[in-house]
Amino acid sequence: MPLFSSKFSPKKTPPRKAPVSLSNTNLSPKRLEKELGPEVGPIRICLGEMQAVFENGVWIPETGEIGGTFKENEILKKEIQQLEEENNLLKLKFEIVLDMLTEATAEGNLEKEEIERLRSQLSIKRAGT
Repeated sequence: MPLFSSKFSPKKTPPRKAPVSLSNTNLSPKRLEKELGPEVGPIRICLGEMQAVFENGVWIPETGEIGGTFKENEILKKEIQQLEEENNLLKLKFEIVLDMLTEATAEGNLEKEEIERLRSQLSIKRAGT
């Protein structure tokens, strides 16, 4: 019997069964409610002394030192956003008032030139008669 004459052929593995998940099964809403409870609610986690909740795709700390800082930062972010919106509105109003002032100044200069032209015509007529 030769030592290296046979080819290496591993055993064929049996096909795997597809895992059963909620998306593959046809569970009615009533059955889901029975399985998971009437209201699933937000996901909460506790790591040591810190608790966090998962809302709108973000982990929000609820307790501990970080929780207080996070809430304070959220309040400050809202205030910053409000002040930026107010600043943008004031910039827009300023641009409008500046445009109105420019227009009024241009009209005033045109009227002044027209008055000077009419005065010069009037003085020429008086001098000619």
